Amino acid sequence: MQGLRKILLLVACCSMFGYGYAQTILSSDTNNKTTAVKPIHIIAKPPLVKRPKPIHTELSAGIRLNTDGWSFFVDRGKVKTDDERHADMFHDVILWQAELTEKKNPKEYKTTNSNLDPYSGSKPSPFVFGKINNFYALKLGIGKRKMIAGKPDPGTVSIHWVYAGGLSIGMLKPYYIKVYTEPNPIKYTDAQRNEFLAENAIIGSAGFKEGLHEIRFIPGLHAKTALHFDFAANRKTVMAIETGINAEIYTQGIPLMVNQTATPYFLDIYASFQFGKRW
Repeated sequence: MQGLRKILLLVACCSMFGYGYAQTILSSDTNNKTTAVKPIHIIAKPPLVKRPKPIHTELSAGIRLNTDGWSFFVDRGKVKTDDERHADMFHDVILWQAELTEKKNPKEYKTTNSNLDPYSGSKPSPFVFGKINNFYALKLGIGKRKMIAGKPDPGTVSIHWVYAGGLSIGMLKPYYIKVYTEPNPIKYTDAQRNEFLAENAIIGSAGFKEGLHEIRFIPGLHAKTALHFDFAANRKTVMAIETGINAEIYTQGIPLMVNQTATPYFLDIYASFQFGKRW
């Protein structure tokens, strides 16, 4: 009887253990079902497209052919706009300009004395008949370039209006010639007037270096207005043609030729070609 009681107690303990184990499994399954993590869908952002940096500055140089001479110039520009997205359109550009120009009288012509005596021992050289002075000017100015037509896209032409003005520093240099009657080159004076007008007595020009130490500086002002045609192949290149009117006035008359009135002003039409870069 005592042995039967032990067997029944063992069976009861096993039943309780099995029931607890089953409850644990069910609880685990139930927890797994209720705490399952839903999958998270990550939406990838589109890659950022890097826009090119706006262009703010340009630097260019070129040559001008004037109706009364020639010029070499350098321009530096600053794009002026409140809208960075349209800075590359070059609608408004502030310009700082430096220009070196030579002024010539329309009546100038270069010749050589073909009547020179071959036994004189002198070799003829070209000279400008009647010229008494060379005149150069260093012009420093500020201005603006505004786009008035077209689009500054590669392969197209845009048209701009340019206006500028500033200070002119004139440089007057005596023009020396060699003549039969004098052992050394001479410059123009009232006493030497006849020699400058006797074409057959002139051997030739004495050269550019003669008279450099006698340069006189004459202050003045200048102004211009023009149309500027930009046909650059890309936005970082400057390539343009410009045509316009230039005016200069100085504090005294500029004598250039014998028998010609010395005037303090110059008015000319010009055409220029320039090239450079932007950044």
